[in-house]
Amino acid sequence: MIHLASNSPRRRELLAGLGIDFEVQVIPGIDESYPEDMPAKDVAEYIATKKSVPYITEGTDNVVITADTVVVCDGMIMGKPADEADAKRMLHALSGKTHQVYTGVCIKHGGGEKHFSVCTDVTFKQLSNEEIDHYVREYKPYDKAGSYGIQEWIGYVGITGINGSYYNVMGFPVQRVYEELRRL
Repeated sequence: MIHLASNSPRRRELLAGLGIDFEVQVIPGIDESYPEDMPAKDVAEYIATKKSVPYITEGTDNVVITADTVVVCDGMIMGKPADEADAKRMLHALSGKTHQVYTGVCIKHGGGEKHFSVCTDVTFKQLSNEEIDHYVREYKPYDKAGSYGIQEWIGYVGITGINGSYYNVMGFPVQRVYEELRRL
């Protein structure tokens, strides 16, 4: 049985799109900290792997998938915003720039594991204050790394370029996950 260890509705939607039977199983309270000196590009994979630790697959046919996504702009990690002001600050920082979205995934099975990360470059146009205010007010992106969802209004009007997986920016590199599951 495949278990998706994530509360993310986007990850559930994307995994379901593969036509694979799975269950959502989340152990609450897992520490998502990482070493302060860790390169930003390695953080998502590190956290995804750390999230997999409490799940036991050894001696079973179970497969557990954990994931984490970070947005990196100018070398700085942007997590989920703390509040409205933080969300607006992040969007202003992303405005007019190209940033990276890293999603780390750990697939744990039969006592072994495979972990990897996928990077996508995303470019925003110069966003106006009105666009940022509207998006934060109407969409409340407080559960999203970098304060935005590519599949929402801000993605429609603000993203001028993407190099890599669109689904990775949504928080789950579903094509790579599919390939890794096929190898099992």
